[in-house]
Amino acid sequence: MPVTSTETAASFTPTPTEPLPHQLLSALAQHRMATTSQLHDLLRPNVARQTISTPLNKLRRKGLVNYTVLPQSNHTRAWYLTGEGARLTRDFPALRGRPPYPISSATAASLKTPHTLTVVRTHLTFAADARRLGHEHGPWDWTPEVSHPIGEGERLSADAVMHYTVIDGQHRRKLRAFVEVDRSTMSAERLAVKLIEYARLFQYEAQPPGRRKPVSAGPTWLRWYPVFPRLLFILTGASRSRLSDRISDLQAMVAQHPLVAALAREVQLGAAILEDIEEHTPSAAVWVPLAGGEPRPWTAL
Repeated sequence: MPVTSTETAASFTPTPTEPLPHQLLSALAQHRMATTSQLHDLLRPNVARQTISTPLNKLRRKGLVNYTVLPQSNHTRAWYLTGEGARLTRDFPALRGRPPYPISSATAASLKTPHTLTVVRTHLTFAADARRLGHEHGPWDWTPEVSHPIGEGERLSADAVMHYTVIDGQHRRKLRAFVEVDRSTMSAERLAVKLIEYARLFQYEAQPPGRRKPVSAGPTWLRWYPVFPRLLFILTGASRSRLSDRISDLQAMVAQHPLVAALAREVQLGAAILEDIEEHTPSAAVWVPLAGGEPRPWTAL
């Protein structure tokens, strides 16, 4: 049954108690796509899986969500918003300012599936670790596909920006990170070039149009962040030796490129293998500092 004219965005907008159907719509708007299992682990990790699948199917009957079946996955469904669902969530308070990304068909969804679901998989490791440690990091503290200008008409697109609060007694330490998820689908050189783009963002200062003399208002990134987020590369999709080689290439870029070396003196840069942070948790000493040193937790880079 499609959504009716009386079922407006207001009727689906999350309330302070966050009904589950609202959370499901918000999570799909935020993350673009997720499997039933991922939505379960993200929103209701301690209840039966049916608690998630029942409202998802109701939302599908209303025409707000749909799914594509993953190949060779025992009929695993990857859910996404329809155009109508994207229109409704555009006015959700938690999502204001985020452009809607409706997916027009299951075929279109299947083209986006591998990378998008790997980014969600990465987020789940941090969310589970935060719950275990009593830290603050929830479904809305991870924003995929964040874009920033880096000059000359070019833009940097981060796979995600993560907000995370470490709680140690009465002490609260707020951390932010740019996250790059690499599935080994691009060359190691192209991956390492991402470091140059982040170095450009670190230095980029926009100039008001029409001014002949430079007028500095500070780096452009200060519009969004009080300090420049640390940069985390998370690698998967290849043998351990090949992934280690790709991490070595990132370290070489830090050592050899002057802009990246300058970035590394001010910003924490690290890389880890996704399967390692899933097995040992992100807070384990599995992160390789790209500027050199022994593996350590991501919070200690």
